[in-house]
Amino acid sequence: KAADHSSAKLSTVMIKKLIEQSHEAKKQAYCPYSKFRVGSALLTVDDRVITGCNVENACSNLGICAERTVAKAVSEGIRQFKAIAIASDMTNKYIAPCGGCRQVLREFGTDWSVFLTKCDGSYVEKTIEDLLPTSFSPDDLSDKS
Repeated sequence: KAADHSSAKLSTVMIKKLIEQSHEAKKQAYCPYSKFRVGSALLTVDDRVITGCNVENACSNLGICAERTVAKAVSEGIRQFKAIAIASDMTNKYIAPCGGCRQVLREFGTDWSVFLTKCDGSYVEKTIEDLLPTSFSPDDLSDKS
């Protein structure tokens, strides 16, 4: 079971750096169909940053969202996170993860931060719990009552 790790101790400098890295990751997005670029930067509990971007496919339901950077981290043996920043080209509102991505992020705890950004670098901070309250969790699989 993954532990929760709050970003309460993240400095403003670290948050800005994470957001900048998510915007850099966005530049690698492969989105020839929607033209909707998304990047993410995932901060691990040991302060490593793992980046990712969305990857579309001609068969639309086979695309991969940027927030699935978690899979890249897991493949490297990392399962505990402090925060993730998500970036897009949207100017009028903050980018938010889709429902599927919220559930994937929730797998690794509820008390870590999700920074929803705009392309100008502004952001709002949420937790996984904020984005997916009363969620299904790994604990539910062991609760037989």
